[in-house]
Amino acid sequence: MYKKVILTVILFISLDTYSQCAMCRAVVEQGGEEVAEGINSGIVYLMAFPYLLIAVTMFLFYRNWKKSSVR
Repeated sequence: MYKKVILTVILFISLDTYSQCAMCRAVVEQGGEEVAEGINSGIVYLMAFPYLLIAVTMFLFYRNWKKSSVR
């Protein structure tokens, strides 16, 4: 019982974190607008793949589920 409560508390607590490494931050601060846009584009590019992977997985799961329910 206590393990579930502790796990729930840990999952729902939001801590203030800075996810930008020191080198990236220094480059953005010194580089200017073009560098910042490049880093932002890279972040968006890296963010897209997990969502794409989840969408493809769900589509394949749905397609196989529909095939098995037709029989």
